[in-house]
Amino acid sequence: MKDIRLTRRALGRGAAATTLAAGLPLGAHAQAARELVIVSFAGQLMEPHRWLADRMEKRHPGLKIRLVPSESQDIVAQIKAAQGHSPYDAMPNGEPPHLIAQRDGYIQRLKADKVPNAANVFPEFMAKSAGFGVPASYSLIGIAYNEKALKTPPKSWTDLWNPEYRGKIGIPRASSNLGLGVLVIAAKVFGGSEDNLDPGWSKLQELKPLVGRSPTQLLQMLEREEIAIAPIWNNDAAGAAAKGLPIKFVKPDPGPVAIISFMSEISNTRHGDLVAEWMNDILSPEYQAMAANAPYFFGPTVKGVAVPAAAREYTPTTPEEVLKLQTVDWSKIAPVRGKIVEQFDRLFASG
Repeated sequence: MKDIRLTRRALGRGAAATTLAAGLPLGAHAQAARELVIVSFAGQLMEPHRWLADRMEKRHPGLKIRLVPSESQDIVAQIKAAQGHSPYDAMPNGEPPHLIAQRDGYIQRLKADKVPNAANVFPEFMAKSAGFGVPASYSLIGIAYNEKALKTPPKSWTDLWNPEYRGKIGIPRASSNLGLGVLVIAAKVFGGSEDNLDPGWSKLQELKPLVGRSPTQLLQMLEREEIAIAPIWNNDAAGAAAKGLPIKFVKPDPGPVAIISFMSEISNTRHGDLVAEWMNDILSPEYQAMAANAPYFFGPTVKGVAVPAAAREYTPTTPEEVLKLQTVDWSKIAPVRGKIVEQFDRLFASG
């Protein structure tokens, strides 16, 4: 965390004049005036946000940007419980929680005039935001395989049903977004949809797969050669390959499944203009290229961003590849998520 660049005496003089005029307590106003609180990711995945925060702090002497790592519901509970101003100013959300945030009203609609870089986002991604926040990045569900245990690499989703792979396939439990995405793409490539998942259920049963109860466990099974091939996140496959493991990643036809992450302004923030600037910076080519690079592999949502060489095996590199990406209509899947998990566990009880 960077040091505050104004001396306490200088900051106190400026804050005192303002707070006296506003009739507010000095300490509370001074703190609010210089701190932006952003919900971020945990561990190494926070680093792109920290890089961006450092740049923004340099533009605003005296500003402190505090990143709060959280993937839990605690943040949402605190936002909802806050009286008056929110304790947080902006937050990322994947597609399912983004829908809940809109419904529950704790994120704000995008003020496009204050976020000019939003005009450069792929329209297909922007449409997914439903007017709330900005599409900051995406992760991919593709196919990973252990090249020591598999002779013929897959090229398409339907290749998972290649007889050569029988007994070597793992699939994720439907309790994760990975598992739900796999169910939806299995339905779609065999004539179904989010409204008709039956083809997906029947085709997954045909695989007679081993089940990984979490994406992490599934990757471990792949590394230990308990399985040879499995649908997996692109960044998990990249991380395994970076460790020297013989894991390869395929972006299968008709396209890998993209799960989008949005950055949104939280309702009742004190710092709407700074949040708009933060979101605009998220959509800058510099940030998008940096976040796309190893070891993060966040998919760029902005047109014209050159994907770094280290990420090209794991991320679409051309507009044509981006347009091939498959998506999930979470407005149809999220409401029945519990039922899907129950059905999955009944069908694959031995996994």
